[in-house]
Amino acid sequence: MTRNQSLPFTVSKTENFFERLGDYVGDVFYDILPEQGYELRDEQIYMAFQLEQAFKNKRAIFAEAGVGTGKTFVYLIYAICYARYMGRPAIISCADETLIEQLVKKGGDIEKLEKALGINVDVRLAKSREQYVCVRKLDALIDNTDDEDIMKVYDAIPEFVFDSKSKVKTFERYGDRKEYPWVSDETWEKIAWDPLQQCPTCEWRHRSGQTLNREYYRHASDIIICSHDFYMEHIWTKESRKREGQLPLLPEASSVIFDEGHLLEFAAQKGLTYRYNLDTITKVLTGYIGQDVREESLLLVEDILMDNDILFDKLADTAHVVEGSNRQEITLTKEILEDIKKLDAKVNQLLEELVFDSELFTIDDYYIKIIEEFLEFFSNGLSTISRDDEGIYWLEEIQDTISLVIMPRLVEDVLKKEVFTQKIPFVFSSATLSHQGDFSYIAKSLGIENVDSFSVASPFDYERQMQIFGSVNRDDKWDKMISSIIENNGGSLLLFSSREEMDEFRRFIHNRDIPFTILFEGDQEISEMVRRFQVDETAVLCSYHLWEGLDVPGKSLTQVIISSLPFPPNDPVFKAKRKHAKDPEKEVDLPYMLLRLRQGIGRLIRTSEDSGIVHIWMSEDEEQKYLQEVKAVLPVEIKF
Repeated sequence: MTRNQSLPFTVSKTENFFERLGDYVGDVFYDILPEQGYELRDEQIYMAFQLEQAFKNKRAIFAEAGVGTGKTFVYLIYAICYARYMGRPAIISCADETLIEQLVKKGGDIEKLEKALGINVDVRLAKSREQYVCVRKLDALIDNTDDEDIMKVYDAIPEFVFDSKSKVKTFERYGDRKEYPWVSDETWEKIAWDPLQQCPTCEWRHRSGQTLNREYYRHASDIIICSHDFYMEHIWTKESRKREGQLPLLPEASSVIFDEGHLLEFAAQKGLTYRYNLDTITKVLTGYIGQDVREESLLLVEDILMDNDILFDKLADTAHVVEGSNRQEITLTKEILEDIKKLDAKVNQLLEELVFDSELFTIDDYYIKIIEEFLEFFSNGLSTISRDDEGIYWLEEIQDTISLVIMPRLVEDVLKKEVFTQKIPFVFSSATLSHQGDFSYIAKSLGIENVDSFSVASPFDYERQMQIFGSVNRDDKWDKMISSIIENNGGSLLLFSSREEMDEFRRFIHNRDIPFTILFEGDQEISEMVRRFQVDETAVLCSYHLWEGLDVPGKSLTQVIISSLPFPPNDPVFKAKRKHAKDPEKEVDLPYMLLRLRQGIGRLIRTSEDSGIVHIWMSEDEEQKYLQEVKAVLPVEIKF
């Protein structure tokens, strides 16, 4: 079979692919979809022919399309057809790991498109390592736990996993977070992969769900869906994985779609992060000592381990927790900076000693590679943190293990070089990409020099479909929110600015008699929680993450309550952004809040038949300072 035979239209040797694609797209939106009961939308057709130019010219494009324009259908058609034409899958990168299920859920956009066009789409999910159970952790824990949820996960693991002699003959999906919806986020952390795991040397590696699924999704012919975080991890680790004889996390793509593309900058920062913890450093270096190495190397390793312990103790002494963030802020004193520089010098000295040790031929080449990669990684992070203003840094605590995390402040140069020099189409899709029609801020932050752009407004009649009410915080705020839920007979989404704020509300309603199911983010796997919210029209969903991506049309969601204006947390990442802005409030805090507010309001009206109410809570100071800016981004007038 030739690759063109799988296209949903024919292309002869004398015809141009893009001309035939344009004809087909016209047929789809003018004839095929309306015949299937879909509304003919001018906004959708305009977007389609804008995207055609991006695919034809292999350029980046910012596609800002309001809610209800049907933008997902548009980019899916182009991505699928172009993937089949090029013989390589398209990658769709979504804003959040937990929301990539939205595209492939039953009744979701891909299934609708398959039915409407009469095609089968080969779509596979590439989830990050944290989304898979770590069999090594699970096996070590199972004899020492009475947690029934963990035992149920253990019982669900296929038998071949525990049989080291068995060979996997056919792909068997297991280990995905979604398959264990009864497990809370807190419990999942105990059995899921985490940054402390050393996968390259793990005896379970070739039978882990993560490894098996990675081999599976690589062979997708149409679409691979991942998160922004995972895509950036792929970019960041691509060359080092090749050097280690491993395949990159993702295969070569025909095109890349960034859904909710305005969130890519932070994912890029996160993907380019250096992360160190005492356990890993100690494990790697003591493993090196166990090899047949020279005395000079042994003494140097002992020095590094001792200095590293002292450094972590000093960092922990300066650390304090920041509300709304899992990042503990640290202070780099002059003494600590000197310690970091001395430690970096010793790490580089050990790299030189490694050359001499390798020439003795007493250490396995693969082990030499692992040690060398780790030491270079360690040195890169230490030098980043010691250079003034280049790094953002904090401490994180996972399972009682402290990690030092170092993130580069600016990522545009890396993105420009590693991502946007590829001569393939890049599509950024979101309802919120520009600031008052100007795309230059996002283009600059991502290192994109040549980019096309367009904006398409939502087709919904917001004046008829939506009401927005503003309220000023008083002591009875929670009581009034409960009254709003009861008056609406449930069917409400409550959006909080932080987990702490959500937990405060949870404690407040603990002993109150509310006649609806109240779902809290984190109590179950998120897609299962969204499904429960969708099927129960009186349920209430409380979340601090679902400002973007949640798509629940109909009576299950007729009210959105925004508990507070969603300003960014005062953590190290945003402190660094503020530090380097001329006007931090106007350049960092306000744009972030207004964009997130627009996204939150956008959860309410998903179809032309939907209607409902939005409640926005704010403090008296916020009302005085920001009300005019808030009014400017709202689709209807706010009433107090």
